[in-house]
Amino acid sequence: MNAIDAHQHYWRVQRGDYGWLDDAPHVLRRDFLPFELNPHRAAAGVQRAILVQAAPTEAETRFLFELAQADRAVAGVVGWVDVEAADVDARIAALVRDGNGLLLGLRPMAQDIADPDWLARPGLDAAFASLQRHGLAFDALVRPDQLPALLARLEREPQLRAVLDHGGKPSVDGAASFEAWAAPIAALAARTSLYCKFSGLLTQLAPNLAEAALAPYIEHLFACFGPARLLWGSDWPVLTLRGDYAHWFELARAYVQRLAPGHEEAIFGGNAAAFYRLAPITYPHRKETTP
Repeated sequence: MNAIDAHQHYWRVQRGDYGWLDDAPHVLRRDFLPFELNPHRAAAGVQRAILVQAAPTEAETRFLFELAQADRAVAGVVGWVDVEAADVDARIAALVRDGNGLLLGLRPMAQDIADPDWLARPGLDAAFASLQRHGLAFDALVRPDQLPALLARLEREPQLRAVLDHGGKPSVDGAASFEAWAAPIAALAARTSLYCKFSGLLTQLAPNLAEAALAPYIEHLFACFGPARLLWGSDWPVLTLRGDYAHWFELARAYVQRLAPGHEEAIFGGNAAAFYRLAPITYPHRKETTP
C-alpha cells in the first residue's frame, strides 16, 4: 500500500505565532519536528505526507517550505494567507512562487472566527477565485455551526477543489449534538464535490467516553462520502493527546476494512494523491539534509 498521511503538522514554538497553543494542553506546547515523527511514519508504512499550517501567518507557511525541503516524506504544504487582504491575489502568487512546487493548498483557520457565516461572505470571493486560478486546493477547517456557510460557498463555486478537515470536527460527547453535525454533513456530501479527511476524530472524543463512541460518526462519514472521497490523515501531533500514530493508523484501518472493504489503497493514499494532484515521484528540488 502506497500510504499517504493527508494531514500532519510541525511547529517550532519559539517562532511565536502559534497563539492557540497558549490555551492548548501543556503537552503540545513544545516543538514537534521531522526527526520525531519520521520513525513513527516509517513504522506504519506511510511513504508521503501533506504538511498543514498551524499558525495564521504567511511566515509560518514559508517555514513549512523549509521543513518540507528537508523532510523527504513531505509531498507538499497546505499553507495560510490572509484571505481578507485587499492584495490577496498577490500574496497567494508570492507563496506559490516561494514554494517552488510545494504549495498544494491554503487553509484559513475558520474555526477560530466567531461568525458562523464567515466563509460565505462576499468579501472572500477574490481569495477563492485566486485559489482556483493558481490551481490550489482549499482545506476547510470549520466547526459544525459553520458547515452551512461552507455549503453556501461550495454551491456558489462548484469548481473549487475542497476538502473538509477532521470530518467537520463533531463534538463526540454522547449528547444530542450528533444530528446538528450529521445533517449538514449529509447535505455537503450530496450537493457538492467536497472531499473529507478521515482524521482528527480521536481528539474530538470526550474524555469520559471510550473509542467505541466514535463509531456512529465514522459510519456517517463513510455513508455520506463513500470510499472515493475520504482521505486518511493522522493530525499528528495533536493526535498525541489521545493516542499514538500506530494506534490511530490501525484503528482507522479496521474501520476501512469493515466499512469500505477493498478500498484501503484509495482511502490511505490514492484519494489524497488525486485530490492534491501529487506527482508520482519525489520532487527533484529536495535537499539531502535533515533538520
